[in-house]
Amino acid sequence: MTVEEIARRLGGRASGNMKCEIRGIAGLESAGPEDITFAEGERSLAAAASSQAGCILVAEGVTLEGRTTIAVARPKLAFVRAAEGVLRATPPPPGIHPTALVAPNAHVAPGVSVGPYVTVEQNASVGPGTQLAAGVCVGAGSKVGAHCVLYPRVTIYPGARIGNRVILHAGVVVGSDGFGYVFADGRHNKFPQVGQVIIEDDVEIGSNSTVDRGSLGVTSIGQGTKIDNLVQVAHNVKIGRHCVIASQTGISGSVEIGDYVVMGGQVGIGDHVRIEEGAILGGGAGILPGKIVRKGEIVWGRPGRPLAEFKKMYAHLSHLPSLAQKVKELARQIQQRTE
Repeated sequence: MTVEEIARRLGGRASGNMKCEIRGIAGLESAGPEDITFAEGERSLAAAASSQAGCILVAEGVTLEGRTTIAVARPKLAFVRAAEGVLRATPPPPGIHPTALVAPNAHVAPGVSVGPYVTVEQNASVGPGTQLAAGVCVGAGSKVGAHCVLYPRVTIYPGARIGNRVILHAGVVVGSDGFGYVFADGRHNKFPQVGQVIIEDDVEIGSNSTVDRGSLGVTSIGQGTKIDNLVQVAHNVKIGRHCVIASQTGISGSVEIGDYVVMGGQVGIGDHVRIEEGAILGGGAGILPGKIVRKGEIVWGRPGRPLAEFKKMYAHLSHLPSLAQKVKELARQIQQRTE
């Protein structure tokens, strides 16, 4: 794409070499003459002066002498949109690989790419334009929407529902049994796990994450939510729209999560917790069973507590090492006097 074409796509104002061909994206420091990058903030603008980028996205009103730029309202967001155009991936050709196993009564829409050793079981359906990479298993009666991408070894258990434009990275498992048992007579008795999983449109789930089916009800993930690698979503969990959940987070059963919630890495959430809209859980936060995190609240620490309270506690604990050293020194002096 040319700079002129990108500017038109973004609705931005271009200056400099409008015919420059852009074939890649990169950061300011590593960008070359055929790359587009962005500069947002004073430090980035200073670095932009020495960048070799073919085009730099800048904020409206910013000029860079001697550089080809496109002025936009939000450079970082515009960079995402530009990348979508510049890096248009060539999808695999539609068709069914000879090694794939597709049940006679499964419905595979036109334009679907079914890769090597894929299994599509009876009464399953796959929407148009979807890509099933090598080793994907689409279980009986499950439904995968249009223009989804399922990377190698994704497993969709029977009955799951996947919306449109969903991306599931390698090793994702959707619909496995929840971890539910009743202890009686000296043993753990498995509680029925016969519910469903519903994943709405535009969700992305990272590699080796798992989403358990509901025990008797539904586990659901709302539209536009993004989940990182190695995340566990337990049975009957309900996650709202446009949430962001970072790696190694564990969400216990029957948790309710509102829209636009953000969770850092390694967050642990006990069962039957309710996290309201717009809450932020800092990395490593631990939320005890049955707790409620209120709308817009920022929580940190184990156990989780409001950010202001966490900071106060942390400031107090930061003095403990010096206090411990003083105690040791006092003990040494007492020992010397008693010898």
